[in-house]
Amino acid sequence: MTDSNTAGLDKPAPTPVRRPRLSWLRVTGSVGPLGIATAVLWLSIIVLLPLAALTVTSFEDGWAGFWDAVTAPAALDSLRITVLVSIVVALLNVFMGTLIAWVLVRDDFPGKGIVNALIDLPFALPTIVASIVLLSLYGPQSPVDIQLNATQPGLVVALAFVTLPFVVRSVQPVLIEADREVEQAALSLGADNWTTFRRIVLPTLAPAIISGGGLAFARAIGEYGSVVLIGGAIPGETEMASQYIQKQIEIDRPVNAAAVSVALLVISFATLLVLRLLAERSARKEQAAS
Repeated sequence: MTDSNTAGLDKPAPTPVRRPRLSWLRVTGSVGPLGIATAVLWLSIIVLLPLAALTVTSFEDGWAGFWDAVTAPAALDSLRITVLVSIVVALLNVFMGTLIAWVLVRDDFPGKGIVNALIDLPFALPTIVASIVLLSLYGPQSPVDIQLNATQPGLVVALAFVTLPFVVRSVQPVLIEADREVEQAALSLGADNWTTFRRIVLPTLAPAIISGGGLAFARAIGEYGSVVLIGGAIPGETEMASQYIQKQIEIDRPVNAAAVSVALLVISFATLLVLRLLAERSARKEQAAS
């Protein structure tokens, strides 16, 4: 007969209940919590704190003061000119950047490596140097007899120079990885070059083109150095928002300058957010198709 005092020893020990960890506390990857904390701290110091300080300054006079600063006639003119010129520059870069990327990938010619290296020159060259060069080339004493000083076409040329690499470097790797057998099959079936490009190549390049054009637009929105000399800063005609902000600082109106800066920040952030959403949508389509 089994002893009643030892009968319960054969039962398995109860499994301890584990509380589920919150998903937002889980850390995966190789850097660990310390690496993530370091990255967040650095981003906070470099990006978040300056943006927070800018926003606080812009609202020192309250919402009414912020709205008055942003909707002042001179401020609206500078924002209108900045957005319109940036849109033109983005569209110009979409066309020319795609063409340049196509030539660099699909054609061979002497000096191709040098041309490919020159694409990145606007990233390394101080933009004020570009403004000086453009002013000497297209200014009042232009050696080519083309005067773009203090004109909106001059702004377009200056911003196109600064933002050229964005579309080229976005489209170029996609072209390199593109499957050319599909293009050759379409040509062998009787499609002409334009139809092949429009039906086969362009849909593949579209996400990269849109991404590069959006980045060029966002970059042009806040540009200052390349337009400071050739633009002329004529109110209502060639004064960009960045030049208007500098003018407000010089006349001791930091709240107005901060308010317009926040407006530019919102435009750039909205552009980048749209690009992010489009990229995620394109990735989901590719996963569904594969």
